[in-house]
Amino acid sequence: MSGGDRAGAAGPVFRLRDIAVPAFAPSVVNAVGLGAITPVLALLARDLGASVGQAAFMVALLGVGSLAGALPAGALVARIGERRAMVLAGVADALALVVVALAPSLLVLGAGIVASGMSWAVFLLARQGFLIVVAPVHLRARAMSTLGGSHRIGGFFGPVLGGVLLAATGELRSVFWLAAAMALLSALVVQLAPDLTAEHERAARVGGVRPPRVLAVLRRHRRTLVSVGSAVVVISGARSLRMVLLPLWADHIGVSAATTSLVFGAAALVEICLFYPAGWTMDRAGRTVVAVPVVVLIGLGVLLLPLSTDVIGFTALALLMAVGNGLGSGIVMTLGADTAPQEGRAQFLGGYRLAGDVGGLGGPLLVSGLTLLVPLAAACVAVGSLCLIGSGWVAHRVGRIERGRRSRAAQSPG
Repeated sequence: MSGGDRAGAAGPVFRLRDIAVPAFAPSVVNAVGLGAITPVLALLARDLGASVGQAAFMVALLGVGSLAGALPAGALVARIGERRAMVLAGVADALALVVVALAPSLLVLGAGIVASGMSWAVFLLARQGFLIVVAPVHLRARAMSTLGGSHRIGGFFGPVLGGVLLAATGELRSVFWLAAAMALLSALVVQLAPDLTAEHERAARVGGVRPPRVLAVLRRHRRTLVSVGSAVVVISGARSLRMVLLPLWADHIGVSAATTSLVFGAAALVEICLFYPAGWTMDRAGRTVVAVPVVVLIGLGVLLLPLSTDVIGFTALALLMAVGNGLGSGIVMTLGADTAPQEGRAQFLGGYRLAGDVGGLGGPLLVSGLTLLVPLAAACVAVGSLCLIGSGWVAHRVGRIERGRRSRAAQSPG
């Protein structure tokens, strides 16, 4: 029986706030750093002589690093455990961000960004595995959505702190030193917090059996991975669209950068307000009732974007997409937790995370390719329509996963 199953047996005794510090606090701290550097990363690249296209590519390297680190992250977590992996990832991310802060050239900057993205892949996978172990099954979605919410909270306050620091120092690189400090602090929080996975890790080491290889686990569970992974590609792809299309459309209709930032801030607040209701809904009504609206609402918002010609219409559609994304807080991690096997779980989650990263990168790349061929409005209509079509596939795939989960729960003696 897994740690999560044991916790589930104790049901009412377990409270999410009991694991707030070891599970959620490191995520908030680390996300503050990521949120701080996201708005200024392209600016640093420009200061180093990058063109607009090269600066955009530098920002995309965070996703490339995460994609490249997904499978190695699974192997690392399986070998050293979730808690130690989070500490190592925090330290490695801090070092990578120091390299970024000191970067004298685009080549060094790119290397630091890729290393930071790979560190994030380890951290995200380890914290997901950590929650699978410590949270009871009947509260799994609420735990995962709260984890997603902790990332949103950090992502909201990060740009604010970065902006204050930038105003005080006038030095762009100071924001990256802040992010490095946040990454190191997240590792310290994990190290000092109670070790809730010690029993699980001791049990995993009994007999001295080496963990199975990543490729062996992926082959063994390939059907499950293809089933859930294809749905996750659609969900992640849809969610990534708003980060690309909203700024582009704002610029297209003449909305100022300051106003766009305020709209993004309002959207972030909407998402923060929705993360716990999203988890509660998934635990009570199932995963499908959340997964499908995520894709539908974002797709609808993107599809209607060409009809918005002023700030009011733009803000309304941005908030509509924020509702969709907020409802999806934790959905990808929850589906991964539902389908991950007990043996080889970390390796499986590495492959699962790879699918999410493919979707996250695929959305912006699709938009980039379309805008080379057609006007921005036509690109919005095309990708918005794809999202609405893809929602049917998500409903089909997640519905099958949901029925399997309920069948296993009904057969469980607990």
